[in-house]
Amino acid sequence: MTARRQWTIIAGVLVIPAAGLFVASRTMQDELFPVTVGSDAPEFRAKVLGENRYKTLADYKGQVVLLNIWATWCTPCQAEIPSLQRLYSAYGAKGLKLVAVSIDDYVSEDSIKAFAKHFGVTFEILHDSTHSIEKSYQATGYPETFVIGREGTIRRKWIGPDDWSSQGNRSLVAQLLGVETPRAGESADR
Repeated sequence: MTARRQWTIIAGVLVIPAAGLFVASRTMQDELFPVTVGSDAPEFRAKVLGENRYKTLADYKGQVVLLNIWATWCTPCQAEIPSLQRLYSAYGAKGLKLVAVSIDDYVSEDSIKAFAKHFGVTFEILHDSTHSIEKSYQATGYPETFVIGREGTIRRKWIGPDDWSSQGNRSLVAQLLGVETPRAGESADR
């Protein structure tokens, strides 16, 4: 056997497993690299309603972010909005960035704005009609919410609606913001 043939065999032995690992890492990415508590928050890109510009996670670097993925047609999302607004009213001025990304694809931005106005929403609403945020965050339903710490790590992941003005959620947000945690039954506005 010639040296050239030996090197061809060695190269084949190395290339075939490497190619297999590459393909497996692409097809099984969600299983190998799950987006969960403790992982770095993935980047996203969503349109600012009524403007020709986009925001990304990098726009919120160093801030506490509650990222909510939702849709106007989603009944559980609608049920959750008042508690999100209460949380934002209590902690928005203290530094909480509440970013709700609508994944509506057949609804106009004006409809999304009207929907938010109907619910008295004062937090930031963005739009991702491409659904790319769902893939990046491995969302499995709506609403799905991620609390992201200042360092960019996911601190809480919640699938489905939640009471974001509950004592546990207010305590988590207060802790991440570095403000006093309100006692049970106490307003966070003090």
